[in-house]
Amino acid sequence: MKKLTFAIQINAPKEQVWNVLWNDESYRAWTSVFHPGSYAQSDWKEGSKILFLGGDGSNGMISKIARLIPNEFMSFQHLGELKNGVEDFDSPAAKGWAGAFENYTLHEKNSGTELNVELDADNSFADYFAQTFPKALDKVKELAEVVEG
Repeated sequence: MKKLTFAIQINAPKEQVWNVLWNDESYRAWTSVFHPGSYAQSDWKEGSKILFLGGDGSNGMISKIARLIPNEFMSFQHLGELKNGVEDFDSPAAKGWAGAFENYTLHEKNSGTELNVELDADNSFADYFAQTFPKALDKVKELAEVVEG
């Protein structure tokens, strides 16, 4: 497991960046960088289960919202995978992600918001995330700044 960190400065208030990150429509837009058709299913409450899904909804990650401070911090703990509609916590692939965290922190900085992302990546996906996550954050920035003005 590798710990990866990313940061981007966004010229928008942190409430706006937060909404871009977790509002269904904009979430689908910025996560499409990882996989077209990506979306999440949750009640978005701390301690709740969240499914990160793609396409037809039969495959993705099973996680929980470990910590949620509105407009400031969101932490996901990955627990397993969904494969063909079946929850998998026991396969080697699922165990490779079990216990991994993905954290989003927003700070007011330079009349805007600094978004920091820290994630534990399975070694087989570390290079992919190192290349792709900055593109996803560029999309968050684009969406947040378009809304701003």
